[in-house]
Amino acid sequence: MTPRFEKMAILGLGLLGASVARAARRAQVVECIAAASRRRGPMDAALAAGVVDEIGGCEEVVRGADLVVLCSPIGAMAQLVEAAGPGFRSGALVTDVGSVKGVLADRIPAILPEGVEYIGSHPMAGSHERGAEHARADLFDGAACVLTPRVDTKATTLARLAGFWETLGARVVTRTPEQHDVDVAWVSHAPHVVAFAFAHAFQEAPERAADLAGSGFRDFTRIAQSDSEMWSEILNANRKALSGPLQSFGRSMAQLGEALEAGEIETHEEFLAQARQALEQSARLPVGSGAPRARRVKNARSGGENPEISAGMLPANPRSVENDS
Repeated sequence: MTPRFEKMAILGLGLLGASVARAARRAQVVECIAAASRRRGPMDAALAAGVVDEIGGCEEVVRGADLVVLCSPIGAMAQLVEAAGPGFRSGALVTDVGSVKGVLADRIPAILPEGVEYIGSHPMAGSHERGAEHARADLFDGAACVLTPRVDTKATTLARLAGFWETLGARVVTRTPEQHDVDVAWVSHAPHVVAFAFAHAFQEAPERAADLAGSGFRDFTRIAQSDSEMWSEILNANRKALSGPLQSFGRSMAQLGEALEAGEIETHEEFLAQARQALEQSARLPVGSGAPRARRVKNARSGGENPEISAGMLPANPRSVENDS
């Protein structure tokens, strides 16, 4: 196929950054792939494996790139853009893989050089494992990728970026940054909070209880094994949007707890049935329906869905950064 971009620069060669490179290489969607990373090891390995064509510092790798993908921690992205600023070419498109869009939409466009466009991206794919060594070319196959265009975004630019992600295997949907943050609070961030909270409470369980844990326990607690520093930053960045889902969950927990405490079997049986029906209804909703519930629950890709925010903050030298997720 004809490449959609001449050169793609990836800033942050962790799980998502390396997976973007592998998927783009598989799809032949770009002619040249360049990458900057905090650590030399992942860059050298990617270059030796033919995953990328060029490596170097941020300013160096963005030079001549018509697509730049920010795959670093959210807290480092603005500084990386500033550090790479002199290297941006006019007409370049900048996107990212961050899981919280409001803070990026407010900051990134304001610091980009004139003539460089920004559209946020969030591929809802990943793993609770970290690092480029876990990257996969098929990571985005069937996964939703949310694009958050600005009101002044050109339709042709949006279509070009959508085509890029679709070629990588993703199913593209669009949201405003605010809508995105609310939606992921429900379908990703709040579930992680619940899993972390239960895992924390499990400290009070008898030690012998772990001997009986089966697949249900493992399925429920798997995402609580995600990196704690990474998820602390994610949850803090989206704390306002998380307030609603967590309050709703708290009310539901209180309602179910009261029914169980009172031995009202019909009440809590009805509660459980309503919960199941809610998930079934979510799975039946057509894509793009605008309904507030999660879509395609049965097909949702598992894993820590937002590994793009890593434990490390910006290193001393912002011209070279890696997403360690």
